[in-house]
This record gives sequence, structure tokens and C-alpha cells, in this order.
Amino acid sequence: MQTILGATGQIAIELARELGRQYTTDLRLVSRQPRKVNDTDTLLPADLLDARQAAEAVKGSSVVYFTAGLPPDTALWEAQFPVMLKNALDATRAAGARFVYFDNTYMYPQDDRVQTEQTPFMPMGRKGKVRAAMATRVLDEMARGDIPVLIGRAPEFYGPGKTQSFTNALVIDAIKAGKTPRVPVRDDTLRTLIWTPDASRALAVLGNTPDAFGRTWHLPCDDERLTYREFVALAADVFGTAPSYKVIGKWALTAVGLVSKPARELRELLPRYEHNNLFDSSAFKQRFADFAVTTYRQGLQHIHQASVRKVDDPGAHP
Repeated sequence: MQTILGATGQIAIELARELGRQYTTDLRLVSRQPRKVNDTDTLLPADLLDARQAAEAVKGSSVVYFTAGLPPDTALWEAQFPVMLKNALDATRAAGARFVYFDNTYMYPQDDRVQTEQTPFMPMGRKGKVRAAMATRVLDEMARGDIPVLIGRAPEFYGPGKTQSFTNALVIDAIKAGKTPRVPVRDDTLRTLIWTPDASRALAVLGNTPDAFGRTWHLPCDDERLTYREFVALAADVFGTAPSYKVIGKWALTAVGLVSKPARELRELLPRYEHNNLFDSSAFKQRFADFAVTTYRQGLQHIHQASVRKVDDPGAHP
């Protein structure tokens, strides 16, 4: 049996779909209010802050995926994420299962250097420090060697459904709503974005490849890095709209944070938009050469087609 902890987020939903399609019909979905993705899924409501519930959630598993998320609230991250991860690791060790940790790049330096699996952690804000501490804990578990452990790390998302990212919120969702896209900080720096279903498919591949454990993997992204100027132009071409947009400067976004808690919570990420974001996923692509990475055009076409279907049939699911 394979188990997904934090099973209601976009990455987890796509992961469950891929695992059910390619690897197993014995899949357990765990969250406070889990919902089936595949007909054969087993649901187990649990709070990962409770060690006993975490242990029960993992019992009998062969592979455990940690994809749990929290709202973008710094104090909540500091109070809950480390406890959730500790409980998940302890439970997985007790079950003798393999552990797959889904990670982001908050702990990386926010500058122009190429980000590889060996890039040192240099967090700039409190959220980055939380993610750095969590990744370090997983690396310590990996070094401990009691159970097989791997990290799958992704840069900023874009994708279908309720994908949480600046790119989706400010660019794609605006175009879908017939509004002018807004670009954070600068329009001339190169971005690396990952299509969320690709991130999930890659996690499924890694979790079912025994010799992939014992290391960190950068999850696969389109090699054609685009600036926001180019990304908006491509999205406008796909959606059939004018390629116009507005750049929201760092100081404007910072000012919004004075009155908006969600904006304030994201301020520590703003420096990354001042620099090229060069996330290198070549190691994964070399190891899994048959993995088909979704291009930006293909991803945007998928989103466009889904939005058209939704307009034609408001009851349809994208």
C-alpha cells in the first residue's frame, strides 16, 4: 500500500491520479477531510499534529508521500510544519516504509545562480527558515539510513485547478477572467516554472524507483525558460487575447502588504523576482530520459481548453 499525507492539495490530487493510473490500486489518502481521487482509494481522516493519528495513518504502508501544505501564514508554519514532519517521519520509520518528501525552493539563495541539488540553503525570511529546517531534518533522516528517503524539490508552480502561485494568480487567472495580467517586480528576468501535474508524475516515478532513494531530486521543468514578458505573450497567443500587462513594482507589493495579510505573507519571496530563476532539473531528465516534460505552450493550452469546457458546461470539472 502507498499512502499520501496531505492528500487534498493540487500536487497530492495529481499524485494520487498518477499512482492509481500507473502503479497501484492500493492507495490510502490521508488528510483532515480526505476525498477520493480514484474509485479504489482508501480514505483515512487524520491530523498529522497528533503523533498517534500519524502512526495509524502510515501503518501498513510501503511508500509514504509527504505533500502536506498549510495556508501562507508564517506563525502557522513555524508552529505546525516541523511537528507534522517529525510525526510523519517517526510513523514512517516505525512502519519500515520508504519516505518521499515533496519540497520547494524557499530555502535557496534568491539570486541569479543556477540552482542544483547541491545548492546551499540560504533562507532570507521566516518561511524560508522553516523550509530549510524541514529539509535538513529529512536529510538527517536520509543520512541516518533506517529507512529509504528521498526529496523531490520543485520551483514555482503553474498549472490547472487551484494552483497557488504568483504566476497563476496574477497572470493566468487574470487572462481567464478577461483582465489585464499583472507581473510581479520585473518582466525581464528568466523564470523557471513547473507544471503541477509534471511535479506529481515525477514524484510517482521516484517513489516507485527503489534506487532513486538516498538523494535529492529537482523535479523536471521545461528547459525553455521565459521572462514574464515572453510568458504573457505566449499565454495571450494561446488564449487569443492582447499581450498587454502591468508590472507591479516591489515597493508597490510591499505597500500592499501593509494592509493585506496575504500580500504581507508573500513579501519575503519578492527578491527572487528581481533575478533570473535558474532551476536545473537535468539530473532527473538524464536518469528518467523517457519522462515527457510538458512545455509552457502545452500547459497553457490545457488550461485554456479546460476553461473553455467550463464555460460551455458549467457543471464540468477541468
